[in-house]
Amino acid sequence: MQQRRGRSHARRLSQWVLGATLLLAAGAGTTAASRTAGFSSTYPSIREQQPLRQYRAYRRMHARSEHFGQEGWLEAWTELDGQKFAYTIVSEKGSDYIRNKVLKAVLKREQELVADGECTRSDITPENYTFEDASAGDGERYVTLKPKRKDVLLVDGRMVLSQDGTELLRVEGRLSKNPSFWTSLVNVIRHYARIDGVRVPIATESTAKVKFAGVSHLDVQYEYDTINGRPVSFTARRAFPAQPGLR
Repeated sequence: MQQRRGRSHARRLSQWVLGATLLLAAGAGTTAASRTAGFSSTYPSIREQQPLRQYRAYRRMHARSEHFGQEGWLEAWTELDGQKFAYTIVSEKGSDYIRNKVLKAVLKREQELVADGECTRSDITPENYTFEDASAGDGERYVTLKPKRKDVLLVDGRMVLSQDGTELLRVEGRLSKNPSFWTSLVNVIRHYARIDGVRVPIATESTAKVKFAGVSHLDVQYEYDTINGRPVSFTARRAFPAQPGLR
């Protein structure tokens, strides 16, 4: 009986792993998340940016399953150069299963997406989205994003801009297509900042409801060392200090 319960637990956790892995691959790819210049013609107040061609960043990742009471942490150096994405794991702790089957799988999946050129499917451009008129509140401006197709790489939600409309602060909403049969209600929040003239994601928060496994959470933070071949300036490092390490 105990062995059967163990197999059932592993099977349900695998279902959560599938959803979580695809969730981050769809929601947190650095290259895909950063290409937003395409909507500047639609919203000319948004400042033009240098394209992101290269970066080296320290990434902190945390995943947990409420139902199974398991969680894991991982820290890694990540590097992008054109269509090549590489990573080196620095430290990890927590559930072996979540570290190996979720967090490491996420990095591997992102590597595949970049190599295959699939990241352009999530660009915030008129080719992928319809933009609806902005509203304002709480010192921010909001632009509704309506995907032009059902796609696990597109978000049905909104852009959050600075009050003057010149900077993209966040993209938040629900994936327009569920990553799998097991995963539903996938919500993503991507936080952005302009570092040395280049707009980059600095954090991603993701939650998903997984059949038989409850709610799963996946959080990622980025700390940039170089962008487009140049060391991040001292001023930018002070403006975006390193976050606390693994707990």
